[in-house]
Amino acid sequence: MNLTAVLSILVFSPLLGIAVLALMPKSAEKAIKAVGFLATLPSLLLALAAYLHYQFGKDLADFSVSVPWIQFRGMAGVDEPFFSVNYELALGGFQLLLVVLTAVVATLSALAAAKFVKKEWKGYFMLFLLLEIGMLGVFTAENLILFFIFFEITLIPTFFLIGKWGYFEKEKAAYSFLIYNGLGSAVLLIVIMILFAKTGTTNIDTLVQIMADPSAPLSGDLKLGLFIALLIAFGVKLPIFPLHSWMLKVHVQAPPSVVMIHSGILLKIGAYGLIRFGMGIFPEQFGKLSVLIAVLGVINLLYGAFLAFIQTDFKMVLAYSSISHMGIVLIGLAAMNEAGVQGAIFQVISHGLISALLFFLVGILYERTDTSLIENLGGMAKGMPIAAGFLLAAGMASLGLPGMSGFVSEFMAFLGLFKEMPWIAAVGTIGIIMTAAYLLRAVLGITYGKSHREFTGVLDLKGVEFVPVVVLMLLIVLIGVYPSVLSAPLKATLETIMLGIGG
Repeated sequence: MNLTAVLSILVFSPLLGIAVLALMPKSAEKAIKAVGFLATLPSLLLALAAYLHYQFGKDLADFSVSVPWIQFRGMAGVDEPFFSVNYELALGGFQLLLVVLTAVVATLSALAAAKFVKKEWKGYFMLFLLLEIGMLGVFTAENLILFFIFFEITLIPTFFLIGKWGYFEKEKAAYSFLIYNGLGSAVLLIVIMILFAKTGTTNIDTLVQIMADPSAPLSGDLKLGLFIALLIAFGVKLPIFPLHSWMLKVHVQAPPSVVMIHSGILLKIGAYGLIRFGMGIFPEQFGKLSVLIAVLGVINLLYGAFLAFIQTDFKMVLAYSSISHMGIVLIGLAAMNEAGVQGAIFQVISHGLISALLFFLVGILYERTDTSLIENLGGMAKGMPIAAGFLLAAGMASLGLPGMSGFVSEFMAFLGLFKEMPWIAAVGTIGIIMTAAYLLRAVLGITYGKSHREFTGVLDLKGVEFVPVVVLMLLIVLIGVYPSVLSAPLKATLETIMLGIGG
């Protein structure tokens, strides 16, 4: 069976929803919300079909597509193109998991938007579906030019979704997002152009092979410089301290349905870039700076944890928590062994699910009570017992309770680092302790803390609000009790990475 068109359909199917929305009147609120949600389903179904395709023992290469796209010709009379860029999409194990994560969170976020977005639904969902195309394209692009185009596509709708539908300081948050990520994109583009000029290709697998050749047309110093530039470009996206301040504004000011996407998916583009391009294309340079990366990871972990502990706004607690948890990704990668890298990838997926769940719940709280201050939400368990129960469960998952996805990822990442850099890993464990402290302080303060308001008349979770909560929680528990759902597709990816770094 020819499956080469499936990946293109998976990535671009939201375009059909955009086209339908463009023809609909702005006043058709219910129809617009329905189309916005339904337009995410083809990508979700195809992503799940691709996962089942792999689970049934089929090759993910069946989905690969490569056709001529852009050609640059040299001197007159020369028939062969001097530079050639193909339209290339493919799925590997890591990419497959990120595509499934993106499709799941996007569908649930579209469902949440019907609850949280209060105006101009037509414009919102058109931008949202464009953002989904960008995210799916980023994780399936098989050359750097196509990756960069999809990467830029994610920036434009995110800027407008924050600036138009956010809270009180939405414009400041949107411009902060655009400036930081725009500068990161500029650095990334410079790296891509240098690689293209020096090697004549932007195909990722070809670049990996060229860089592994001692006679590669790049000096050691240039490779190191390019890797440092990649670290900065994707460090903005992850984010790595001190390139993180824009993310705090976005997490607080963006609407909950956008923050679910931002924290659950968009931050993971930074981790994906470091793993796929940093560690994949520049393994030797990654190894040279592994200690620095481990230190940056510990700084992220501790900095985020300590500042999360002193926050009074639950949104800010979760924002600093994201910074802290992304430090675990850096810690796992810096170990440069199978346990560490697998733990980092698990953390990418796990945090995507947990953060999406937590920001959905905090959005529900804010919508019900018009506040996200911890002291003003005390006693929530009395008036909203079901929401409080899910909030407690999500908090336990985030702090790494055994039986949930957070435990698996943190355990493997630190196991890997303890094998290579035990002293740095030992310092990092302070962050794990602080994670339990700030999450228990915030979550217990909200659920069972001193009540400063009456929750009588405040509605608990109802109707479709259960769908995102239940789906995300089931996935978190599934990964925690049966990690093979992630580790099996990652086997080939890990073997490739270990071969590249000499492990």
